[in-house]
Amino acid sequence: MIIDLVRKNRSYRGYDHSRKVTEEELRSFVEAARLCPSSVNVQPLKYFLAWEEPVVGMIQAETRWAKGLPALTLPHPGKEPAAFIVICQDTDIDPNLSRFQKDVGIVAQTMLLAAVETGLGGCMIGNFNAGSVHDVLELDENIKPLLIVAFGKPDEEVILTDVVDGKTGYYRDENDRHYVPKRAVEDMIIR
Repeated sequence: MIIDLVRKNRSYRGYDHSRKVTEEELRSFVEAARLCPSSVNVQPLKYFLAWEEPVVGMIQAETRWAKGLPALTLPHPGKEPAAFIVICQDTDIDPNLSRFQKDVGIVAQTMLLAAVETGLGGCMIGNFNAGSVHDVLELDENIKPLLIVAFGKPDEEVILTDVVDGKTGYYRDENDRHYVPKRAVEDMIIR
């Protein structure tokens, strides 16, 4: 059921290095994304797949995780993701980088749900320097990185909890369990 996949699809920031992610798995996530709707069906998004060192390490070095927990270094050393997909836009197809942001979110969520279905997990990473990622990956000038999605076998506990006093910030306890407050359905429906 889709609701079960959504519940399991958390933003994981710790991964088990013993489980590698293959090129074939990443390609299957892109296959799912390829079938998603696209604004005016333009389909300007392209995908850079990284599953082998040193490319995975180069991308990891350009990312900044868990901005809401600035005192922590996440992922913890040795818990980095096994793979990445860098969602890019081909500006030769359409140069307007803001027009397809909805498409980026749709394909990223679709790929993450596909990953959860296989027992993997991931995290969308918007906190990165697009110019540096472009240069490190030696992308063509018309290919612009928009979002990075990490993949791997989750190796941390993420717990959904209720929002208390309007506070939605995520946090960790003394055992490094990650808590994510979610608003109640009744608080989200406009009447």
